[in-house]
Amino acid sequence: MLLVIGSALLFAAVVLLPLTVIGLRRWLRQRGVAQLRPRSLAALEGRRVTLSGVAAPGPAGPITSGLAGAECVWHGHEVLRHYWPLNHDGGTVRERACDPIAEYGGEELFGLVAEGDRADGDRVFVDPGDAETRGAELCLKRVVGRPQPGVAAAADDLLPRVRGRISGVFRGETIEFEYREWVIRPGARLRVSGRVQLREGRVVLVAPEGGKLAIEHGVDAQPARIPPRRREAVALTVLFGACAAVGAVLVLVGLSLG
Repeated sequence: MLLVIGSALLFAAVVLLPLTVIGLRRWLRQRGVAQLRPRSLAALEGRRVTLSGVAAPGPAGPITSGLAGAECVWHGHEVLRHYWPLNHDGGTVRERACDPIAEYGGEELFGLVAEGDRADGDRVFVDPGDAETRGAELCLKRVVGRPQPGVAAAADDLLPRVRGRISGVFRGETIEFEYREWVIRPGARLRVSGRVQLREGRVVLVAPEGGKLAIEHGVDAQPARIPPRRREAVALTVLFGACAAVGAVLVLVGLSLG
């Protein structure tokens, strides 16, 4: 009887072995993605993913923002023109209005690593060329007034640093220009949603087809939780080990008694 039960358990262990191997491989792949391991993410080429991590420098190292000169991994800015509108009679209306006349978002690759990993180690890269960035740090906000006849005005040293074309319909009477710049600094927590692409041996997150790459700045650290694949892998491993061990013992006992 012991020999029959032991043989049945060993047969069950043989059946469970490939399932256990598959479960372990799935869990290790899931863990590699969560830890932002490029090798694990390379297997997801073409698929959409959402990754959380810490901003790290790109292939060329840290960069400097165009207006404030702050060290960062990404920067963007806009210029607003404040003015007095004209009414239908040609006179001015004493109610301020403003128009954006220049906008820029950085296009340099930057890195994304798991919290606690080296910033210059293996990294997943982010291509922000077609991205929607939310919550980035406002590092500069400056208003420069229009020069008035006979009145000394502060020199507008920011205008030559503006990237991109300055355009728009300059309606009404200009009051002032407002400069705003946002940055993502190294070490900032980010959540990035996009499509996985392999580019010159690098794993890069890019905008999905027909959409934009989403970059959320300043996300809170997520509480640790046990992923489903880990529970599945542990359960299969324990079950396989129990069947193999108990079955082998029962077979040996059955053979010795027989």
